[in-house]
Amino acid sequence: MSTWVQGKVVERIDWNDRLFSLKVEAEVEPFIAGQFGKLALEQQGERVQRAYSYVNAPHDPLLEFLAVKVEEGELSPKLQDLHAGDEVMVSPRPSGFLTLDEVPAGRELWMFATGTAVGPFLSILHSEDCWDRYERFILVYAVRELSDLAYLEQIRALEQAHPEAFHFVPVVSREAVDGMLQGRIPQLISEGSLEEAVGVPIKPARTQTMICGNPEMIRETVAVLEGMGLRKNLRRTPGQITVEKYW
Repeated sequence: MSTWVQGKVVERIDWNDRLFSLKVEAEVEPFIAGQFGKLALEQQGERVQRAYSYVNAPHDPLLEFLAVKVEEGELSPKLQDLHAGDEVMVSPRPSGFLTLDEVPAGRELWMFATGTAVGPFLSILHSEDCWDRYERFILVYAVRELSDLAYLEQIRALEQAHPEAFHFVPVVSREAVDGMLQGRIPQLISEGSLEEAVGVPIKPARTQTMICGNPEMIRETVAVLEGMGLRKNLRRTPGQITVEKYW
């Protein structure tokens, strides 16, 4: 298969003036939920490419990507200008190891995401075979403002479909919102607010964590979790903290 395949935009969803999703029709190799691909556009004779996680489950016919417009970015403003029928290049081969196959057994799986890094977790949660892996999945989705919470309707539907097995904790840092925590993920873990909100303790004997988002959040969250006795998950030395940096 070639390095790139031509994809066709089927739909663009605007969550706010910066945050958007693209649904794309393209022939790519099968992927595992949690992996990512690349999107690219030709600009002035050069191919500009960036990695984006698949938001859709592997069985879905359309590929879906969540992105945020970076004002000085070379690619994201152009992607946000795409409409149904426009073409975009897609990498045919998936990449990445933020998958359930890489995570050891446990009772609860905590998924910590900031911003667009919620994408791989949504792909996992929409996969048909994920729900028998852990007793409970806890999605902690942190953004700056309420309008930055994408896919809320889908997430609420997961709550209704799996009331015992799924717990959603939205976190907004820059404004107070009823029913949502305010702050940053590392702070909320260290002060016990997340455990209190969910009613489940974070302990090495029962907890697995997956972390995806901005590097500062990852670094601080890993440090807090390590202070609680959890350790990084490596293939040769399994632990409780599985990480993927988002840039």
